[in-house]
Amino acid sequence: MEKTIYRLPDAEIEVMQAVWDCTPPVSRADIERILEDKHRRLAPTTILTLLSRLVERGALVISKQGRSNLYTPVISRRDYLASQSNRFLNKLCGGDIHILASALCGSGLSREEVAELRRLLDEGKL
Repeated sequence: MEKTIYRLPDAEIEVMQAVWDCTPPVSRADIERILEDKHRRLAPTTILTLLSRLVERGALVISKQGRSNLYTPVISRRDYLASQSNRFLNKLCGGDIHILASALCGSGLSREEVAELRRLLDEGKL
């Protein structure tokens, strides 16, 4: 039975992105540094709260190393993106891939980006 991957709130996604950008397990300090590099400064207590929520949701597992907590993602970036893309397709496009493709092309993609999508489709990578 496949586990359902729920949509995460934006602040939790930002923390997950930082976790995915690291080699697990990841400390709160590692996450804080990545967020600061992306010009997103959050208080350490806010980061800890978001990490706790992600553990409760089953997106992360926590382990102890001495007095520190380390976090490992349960959900990969690719799996989360695939799940949310499928949700978007079904919920907003009624499952119609033509509507999604039209919206994507109308979103301001450059010719190069469209060509890259075409190449990936032709090579069977999508």
